[in-house]
Amino acid sequence: MYTTMNVISASKGNQTHVHEFLGSTKFAEKGRERHNHRFAGVTGEAIPIGKGNHIHEFRTNTDFTGNHFHVLKGKTGPEIELPDGHHIHYVDTVTTVNDGHKHKAEFATLIVPRE
Repeated sequence: MYTTMNVISASKGNQTHVHEFLGSTKFAEKGRERHNHRFAGVTGEAIPIGKGNHIHEFRTNTDFTGNHFHVLKGKTGPEIELPDGHHIHYVDTVTTVNDGHKHKAEFATLIVPRE
C-alpha cells in the first residue's frame, strides 16, 4: 500500500514555504514495453541546513501506465538563487521498482512567488 506525503511543519512557529513540481520520468524498458510516466506534487516545508540554506522533502505517485505506477520520494538539493530574488531546487532521483523496472527522474521545483 502506498501513501502520499503527510506534510508536517518543519518550523517551530510560522509555516515556511513549499514548492510545486512536475515532470516526466526517463523512459524505461525496451520495445513495445518502453514507456515513461508523468508526475506532479508539492514539497514539504523548508528544512534548514547549515547557515541560511534549506531543502525540502517530497513524495508523490506517478500516473498509471498499463497496470502500474511508481513512487518518487526524497529530498531536493539546496536552494538555487535566481537573479530576481526567487529560488528553485534541483532533484535527481529514481522511482520505486514496480512491474520489474524503475525510472530515473530529474526536475527543478517551480519558483516560489514573492510574499
